[in-house]
Amino acid sequence: MRALEPWVVRPLQDFVSESSARLTLLMTTSGQVVAQHGFTGALDLMSAAALGAAIISSSSEIARVMDWPPFRNLVHQGQRQAHYLAWFDTPRGRWIAFVVFGTETNLGLVQVFFEQMVEELAAAAPVESAPKEVLAVDFERELNASLRALFGR
Repeated sequence: MRALEPWVVRPLQDFVSESSARLTLLMTTSGQVVAQHGFTGALDLMSAAALGAAIISSSSEIARVMDWPPFRNLVHQGQRQAHYLAWFDTPRGRWIAFVVFGTETNLGLVQVFFEQMVEELAAAAPVESAPKEVLAVDFERELNASLRALFGR
């Protein structure tokens, strides 16, 4: 498990162990990775983050156009595994979670422990004095530093 913010580690560890999630990714709505569990390659991680953020964005836009309440979560269920994609608000802004789970657990348990993780993240988040710039001028350097931190290289 890797996280860019140390206060995220404990709630994410609890979620992974209680829900039996195989892969978990926490990211901002722009696809910037905050924490991950189970991903072994940077390419897979960045692809999942980009696609997850795009899916949340496009489904939210569909809901807006149709004048529906926004979709807070999406689930795709397969025979051997499923994924759960959801957005939630934190003191640090709106985040997205991407969770892959198998037959050793079920959607109901994933959702229960997900809501618990969201509450723990809200309680653990330090108060930030000034908002950070979403895409810094030295974005590529920060991206590479984040990937090194997430994969221990």
